[in-house]
Amino acid sequence: MLVRQLSSDEAPPLAQRFYGGGDPGPIAATMAHVPELLDVALPFIGQALAPSSIPFRTKEIVILRTSALLACRYCIDSHTPVALDSGLTHEQVKALRNEPGPTIEAAFPDAPDRAVITWVDAVALGHGSLPESVNETARTHFQEHEIVELTVTTTVTMLLNRYATSLQLPVGASTLARLAREGF
Repeated sequence: MLVRQLSSDEAPPLAQRFYGGGDPGPIAATMAHVPELLDVALPFIGQALAPSSIPFRTKEIVILRTSALLACRYCIDSHTPVALDSGLTHEQVKALRNEPGPTIEAAFPDAPDRAVITWVDAVALGHGSLPESVNETARTHFQEHEIVELTVTTTVTMLLNRYATSLQLPVGASTLARLAREGF
């Protein structure tokens, strides 16, 4: 890790509320070095990734695909069990993670799922405006508020990907054990 995770005893007073339930996790425990950011960033991130009108399974498609595209080992490993718990199959998770196995097209035969993945790919990897074909596909499958949520979920995940990768955040032992049991 590039910076230490602050324990509850080390965390500044402004960060203490994030330690109320014990270990707040690597993101909060490192962001506690700058509690003014922690105090606004974590609630925003939490709200952006919280349950909403976008189904849980769809949000996990967005998070896992974005994390794989940005090669964030922490987020890929942390969200693989969550993606499985959301109803995604092992084959779908492998496809989202860009692992050998089925292609995206084979793993996701439904057009709305592929539209989500197309949107994520364009937002996460694109530069400048998105291609009109991507916009049209999104308009075909999603309402405007859903497009906004898909975009916010993708871009917040990108922020977390870069944060976790840059600071070399560790994946928890229980998550690593679950990944091993699941064959990842």
